[in-house]
Amino acid sequence: MKVLVTREIPEAGLRRLEGFDVTVLSEEPPERADLLEAVRGAHGILSVLTEKIDAEVLDAAGEDLEVVANMAVGYDNIDVEAAEERGVAVTNTPGVLDETTADTAFMLLLAAARRLGEGERLIRSGNWHAWGPKQLTGPDVWGKTLGIIGFGRIGQAVAWRAKGFGMEVLYTARSRKEDAERELDAKLRDLDDLLRESDFVSIHTPLTDETHHLIGEKEFSLMKPTAVLVNTSRGPVVDEAALAEALAQKRIFAAGLDVYEEEPKVHSKFLELENVVLAPHIGSASIETRNRMAEIAAQNLRAVLEGREPENPVEG
Repeated sequence: MKVLVTREIPEAGLRRLEGFDVTVLSEEPPERADLLEAVRGAHGILSVLTEKIDAEVLDAAGEDLEVVANMAVGYDNIDVEAAEERGVAVTNTPGVLDETTADTAFMLLLAAARRLGEGERLIRSGNWHAWGPKQLTGPDVWGKTLGIIGFGRIGQAVAWRAKGFGMEVLYTARSRKEDAERELDAKLRDLDDLLRESDFVSIHTPLTDETHHLIGEKEFSLMKPTAVLVNTSRGPVVDEAALAEALAQKRIFAAGLDVYEEEPKVHSKFLELENVVLAPHIGSASIETRNRMAEIAAQNLRAVLEGREPENPVEG
């Protein structure tokens, strides 16, 4: 059986594909034409978030295609409806990266608040000459209010970290999480009230039609001028143009971003601003987590090709 792996993945995942005729397409994101050619005749595709697996790719693969196993929690890069129409299973890798992504969110929160990026650039430029009483001051994190948008596994993992900093936790979600409220002493708010009350806002909602540009000009106008925004979910959840303007005009204090609307393109204004910390989508980039993601994706793919139910099916 032919399996196409669209990008180079950790060896831990490839070992789980032994026995199949495996082709690893490229280290960098492949050109569309190369993807369409390489996928022909594949029984399984192990994809990552940089590859758009749509009807064109599914049809190019042909009738033998049985499964697309995405090495990610999100699957907005896959046309799940088109896959279902063609009888192709879709899987993802939920749960495995919760703690690692929560670490990244809190890293960005701290770095943005305490102006770490500015400080490092100051040293690297050779322009740091002395300690100063007012130099690079930013807001405390300890004891402040954290608003979490999306209170699933990752959002709750961030809340646990916030409790260690003595923070009050507010959240907004599609449904109430009463068990988590009790465990974390978290309080449910609607989005507008959460934005008004929070000193820090961390986004952990999936990208859907409803969440596209969920945070835009109106929402930034509700936030405190001392507030910090963190996004480790998906770039298009935030209107980048509106965020760049809010940062430039100091309507909010800072932002920490790991995802972008048009990755790997970054809004040009962000590159000019000191009050935004920029990371290259490293939310799940611990060695342990990426190895496990690759293993789970491969296990899901193998299960379908061997006629078994995958552990992590995605339904449209």
